[in-house]
Amino acid sequence: MKEISVAFASVKLTEEFEGLSNNKFEDKQLHKFISRAFDDLKQNPSCGIRIPKRLWPKSYELYRITNLWKYNLPNAWRLIYTIKNDDVRILSIILEWLSHKEYEKRFKY
Repeated sequence: MKEISVAFASVKLTEEFEGLSNNKFEDKQLHKFISRAFDDLKQNPSCGIRIPKRLWPKSYELYRITNLWKYNLPNAWRLIYTIKNDDVRILSIILEWLSHKEYEKRFKY
């Protein structure tokens, strides 16, 4: 069985996530929601909703992704991630999290 793990796409994003737990109530709540999403992704990396390639924003090209997923968080937040895998493990890579409004703008809905 392959090892399944979750990571952030950058150190900056990791620091932003860690910083959420030190901020106001809404940020602490978001930190908790994202942590819960990590648990789900470790159980089933494809538990999110696959985003069709035609909808991918150009800003994600720098990650050289071959798939893109969205995980719906409470309070209309969206967690955007990609899945990489090899012979040994499956890795969900968190690219960003956005409010629903930011998500609609980024994906041009």
